[in-house]
Amino acid sequence: MTDRHVTTAVPVAPVAPCGPDPNHPGFWEGRYQTGEARWDLGEPSPVLTGHLSRPDAPPPGRAIVLGCGRGHDALWLAASGFDVVGIDFAPSAVAAARQRAAMVRLEAEFFQQDLFALDAGLLGQFDYVVEHTCFCAIAPERRLDYVKIARSLLREDGEFLGVFFTHDRPGGPPFGSCPEGLRSLFEPHFDILELTATEESVPARAGSEHWGRFRAKAS
Repeated sequence: MTDRHVTTAVPVAPVAPCGPDPNHPGFWEGRYQTGEARWDLGEPSPVLTGHLSRPDAPPPGRAIVLGCGRGHDALWLAASGFDVVGIDFAPSAVAAARQRAAMVRLEAEFFQQDLFALDAGLLGQFDYVVEHTCFCAIAPERRLDYVKIARSLLREDGEFLGVFFTHDRPGGPPFGSCPEGLRSLFEPHFDILELTATEESVPARAGSEHWGRFRAKAS
């Protein structure tokens, strides 16, 4: 396992629910408090677990899960030997992830942070950036910033491992995407190792997800 960079844990700060602005943490906090977190499968993404259980899967390392929610993916990674940090906007999600980690006795760190204002101590510290339901939650005009931040979190030759919600429905969140658009955004900063439609999706998302594995280009 790679050397661990220690980040100081901070208490979860309360955030008041707010209106229909997905750029504000209160939007997501409201969804959690009202039970409208439909993106939460209640389990790890079968796309993620399926691809990372294959013989040619990348080996465990230090990983950061963006928009980790209640920590299902992050804790599966921790149980699989990864050294894991999860970040999320919503305090309810972070508190639930920490509680679950303690309950199942898995070591993982969870922080309430804005993806677009990350602690500088996280930059360049990870072998993997893990994506599932974060990219589709941010406003499309912020996607290029998302890609640049993902690259900045990685060490040289680090990898981005993503489950993308590739639907063409209007509006959002979840905001749709397509393979061509994903390539256009990521290729300036990553080598595309895989970007394929997947058969591991839950029934409600069948035909609407792609798996991506990208390697960071030299900065």
